[in-house]
Amino acid sequence: MRRTAFLRRSAGAMIAAALPVASRASPSELVRYDLTARRLRFAPSPGVSFAGLAFSGSVPGPFLRVTRGQRVCVHYRNRCGEPTAVHWHGMILPNAMDGVSGITQPPVPDGGSFVYEFTPGPAGTRWYHDHEYNMASMRGLFGMFVVEDPLDEPADAEFALVFHDVPSPRTIAAAMDGTSDAPMVDPIGSPEMRGMRAGDRMGDEIGYAAHCINGASYPKTAPLAVNVGARVRLRILNANLTETRYVRLAGHRLRVTHADGNPLEQPLEVDALRIGVGERYDAWFEVRKPGAWLLQGLSSDPLGFEQAAVVHTPGMATLSPLAAPQSLEGVEAFSYEKAGGVAGRFVLPYAGIVKHFLLEGGAYGSRAWTINGKSWPATEKIVVARGDRVLVRFTNKTDMDHPMHLHGHTFEIIEVDGRALARPLAKDVSLVRANGGTLTWRFAATSPAGRWLLHCHNDVHMMGGMMTEVVYR
Repeated sequence: MRRTAFLRRSAGAMIAAALPVASRASPSELVRYDLTARRLRFAPSPGVSFAGLAFSGSVPGPFLRVTRGQRVCVHYRNRCGEPTAVHWHGMILPNAMDGVSGITQPPVPDGGSFVYEFTPGPAGTRWYHDHEYNMASMRGLFGMFVVEDPLDEPADAEFALVFHDVPSPRTIAAAMDGTSDAPMVDPIGSPEMRGMRAGDRMGDEIGYAAHCINGASYPKTAPLAVNVGARVRLRILNANLTETRYVRLAGHRLRVTHADGNPLEQPLEVDALRIGVGERYDAWFEVRKPGAWLLQGLSSDPLGFEQAAVVHTPGMATLSPLAAPQSLEGVEAFSYEKAGGVAGRFVLPYAGIVKHFLLEGGAYGSRAWTINGKSWPATEKIVVARGDRVLVRFTNKTDMDHPMHLHGHTFEIIEVDGRALARPLAKDVSLVRANGGTLTWRFAATSPAGRWLLHCHNDVHMMGGMMTEVVYR
């Protein structure tokens, strides 16, 4: 079946089923996809109906997949009633294809279209989403995009899992104004909950009416059927607007091999994943016996149980699945320090360009989020020439973690909270810990020339001004 025909037939069917096999066409062949943004009434669970936007009639949008080296042509049509653009998150591509309204392209107006054509890379679990500075990015315009690496270890089964949530419209405007009364819902025992101080008033939290995996809430989520003895690969994306997600598979440990699609130097085995907004992890498990288990997001939200899907072996689909507690007490969760190894006290190495960025803002009743005391577009830019080596050190003075994302580059995390990493982690999003946490990136200015955004991937923080640019001169 031609890839375009497959997409048209399966649009809206981004379910937790075995992933479609990547195209075996030659790398020189152009792979074509069509995407259309329209309004959609989204109902992931009984009693929840959300007037949102969607790519090609589904939330998440269609699953896109190519083999490394193949060129892709995406014909995007905007029929959603407001301007939009499509950002190809994690891709190193021509700047004009990055899909940022007002920066790399004019927004695509309602009724308009735009053709994105590029060679996706690097290989790994990537994704795509709207990048307009309005509420469009909060309404369902996102999907997963995998660039398959033919050299990856084979899996007996593979599943794409997009963790996302339906926002409560009442809390969105309040969060933007810094006056939301929505509570933190991180699991008990998480760093977020441990960092809460007496009397803290967050103000920027969005409340969520439903918690989903691939467009549905449990028990409507599609099951993941596996065989005993199978080696299973999970590609997991946190497409939440504001919140870090913790993911656990009851009765199993997870072997993490890739962070944001990039291979770890040493795989890490953990009980649970910690996934910031925009982050992706590839995690494996082995099915050692018959049974049924819940793959679930851990949360203190009373509706947290909804973010779950059943993993089962043949004949076990109707079993009551084994579940894990909605807590991190006694649970070994993924961290950058565990994945990279701690190599002692961090000493800032030499680089041609060194930037120190102080992340501030978030006062109750204020919408301002700042970098070095300024909000976008007045923030200090990182101006580079091709070949420059760049260090960026973040210090977070706010009471919220910040998932900082750099467009068009892969950076390495070399320091976390004053400790050097023995094995730097290649990523495109990284969480900077609240209440004085530090984190250092290094990257080479070797991407195509242009303006590349650097911003917090918490949508409330980004739209409140926590954003700057890497600009090639």
